[in-house]
Parts: sequence; structure tokens; C-alpha cells
Amino acid sequence: MNALKIALVYDLRGDYLAEGFTPEQVAEFDTESTISALEETLRELGNGVERVGHGRALCKKLAQGDRWDLVFTIAEGVHGRSREAQVPCLLEMFGLAYTFSDPLTCALTLDKAMTKRVVAAAGLPTPRYAMVTSTAEVRKVELAFPLFAKPVAEGTGKGIDETSRVDTAQQLGEVCGRLLERYRQPVIVEEYLPGREFTAGVLGTGPAARVLGVMEVRVKPGAPAADYSYKVKEMCEQFVEYGPMEKGPLRSEVESLALAAHRALECRDTSRVDVRLDAAGRPSFLEINPLPGLHPSHSDLPMIAAQEGMSYRDLIGAILASAAIRHGLL
Repeated sequence: MNALKIALVYDLRGDYLAEGFTPEQVAEFDTESTISALEETLRELGNGVERVGHGRALCKKLAQGDRWDLVFTIAEGVHGRSREAQVPCLLEMFGLAYTFSDPLTCALTLDKAMTKRVVAAAGLPTPRYAMVTSTAEVRKVELAFPLFAKPVAEGTGKGIDETSRVDTAQQLGEVCGRLLERYRQPVIVEEYLPGREFTAGVLGTGPAARVLGVMEVRVKPGAPAADYSYKVKEMCEQFVEYGPMEKGPLRSEVESLALAAHRALECRDTSRVDVRLDAAGRPSFLEINPLPGLHPSHSDLPMIAAQEGMSYRDLIGAILASAAIRHGLL
């Protein structure tokens, strides 16, 4: 692949903390170590790289006439349930090539309920769910306990804690009321899956997509919550045990489900798919992330790559090559 002039677009935690955002509000954003690793790796692959920053900085650059061969964007956006689509929308408006999924997929997959509708329509297993937009709607929920409640359009475990799993109608009302007040968005309530949890990495687009690997996520005893919550994720080195899923028929089922979800939701270049086993030991789709974290050692996708023998450089190179092929840059 010829050398490309690449713009690096991202949301840096420090920038938003300086503006007065809370640590939880910036949990989905990237650290300086992630951006430095990406910049260094893209340069090692023979490309020129310009750090642009967040979407507002990109707007200024585009307005003054700056252009690049490709935009490597991991920007999450700040406001609204379609926030992950904001930078891709802007790039499409200006006709620029970019990495990862298009605005439709980015907007769709941040909304957990809309995602489940598409996944279910594709015939893929996912827990039964209900949407709660007010405390009055809690009593209309007709699902089997235990249940699991979380904000419908958040990532990085935001809104998930030790109270997210609920066993009674009273608990559900309390949890939903607290989430509605704090996050100002609907709450999705799902039937709780009691089995093992996995996350699968997928590389590529459409027919060329393939499963990179599957990693099991085990929350240790003594963690702030029994499930993969915000606090648990932030302190994963202390409270989470990661390891490759053993090969066999069950792993094949998990891989098939992850790949089918990636394709059904039309993710591009890469995604990370969360899967959990139900009471009968069958895999079920939980969520998908079309903009998975890319910290070399802390983020799940690079960890999956490492366990499969793929270096961080090769992982970023594969993502870059996938985007370059889509845009005819090879």
C-alpha cells in the first residue's frame, strides 16, 4: 500500500476534563497513550499523520480547506444518541475517505434497542427486552426475572453497577427511576443471561469479514459488581480475568453469531461483539461496538489480537488496509 496522508480524529479525555466534564462523562474517550500509539503505528506503516483532534477541530480544518487521503477516526462524539455518527457524517459531506462504519451503522449500534431489533430481524438470538421511558412504564414490563437494566445509548459500562441486575418489580422501579434521572434517556430492560460472557473481535467488511478471535471475560470475586460494570471496566486489571475461549463447537457458535451480527449491522473494517450464554448454555447477542477501543494493552480488541498472535502493528495495518480497499486507495 502506498504511503497515505492520514488525519487522526479522536476525543481526548484530557481535553474534555479541562472543559469541566466528569470522569464518567469522558469514560468512552481516549487517553494520550492510545493516540500516541496509533500515531506511531500509522507512521511505522509508512504514512504521514496529522493529529486533528475532536469533531469541532475537524470542522475548522475542513472549513479552511485542509484535506487528506484518509481520515482515521475513533471520535465518539459528545451529545445525543447519534453522536458516534457525527464525524462520519461530516466526512461524507466533504467526500473524504475514512475508517470504520458509516453514519447509519454508528447511530444504530449506539442505541441498544434499535440494534436488537435489527439483530432479531436477522434471526439471531438476543435476550427479550422492554423499553422504559418513564417510571410509570415499569409496571408494564412483562419479562421473566431476573432482569438487567441499563441506559439505552451509553458505552463503556456507563450506568451499569451492582444494582443493574434486578430480581423484583420494586428493585426494577428503583433502578429505572435512578437511571432515567441521571442519564436523561430511556432504559433498556433485558432478561438476564446467567452464563459465561465473551467478546469477539471481527476484522473486515461484508463477505471479506472474519472473526479474529474470542476472549472470555470473567469478573473476579470481590469486584464492585458481579457483572461487567463501569467501575469494573475502569479497574479491569484488578477485577477482571481475560483469556482465550477454548476451541470447539461452542466457540464456533459464538464466532458464527458475532460474524453474522457484524454483517447484519453492516459494520466496516472492524467491530467487537459481546456475547453471553443463556441458562441452557446457548450463545446470545448482547451488544456490538463498531468503534472498539484501540489502546495497545488495555482495550479488548488489541488484547484479542495479541492472544491470537497478531501484533498491534498488524492489527492497525489490517484495519487500515480494509478501509483503503473500500475507498479504492490501493
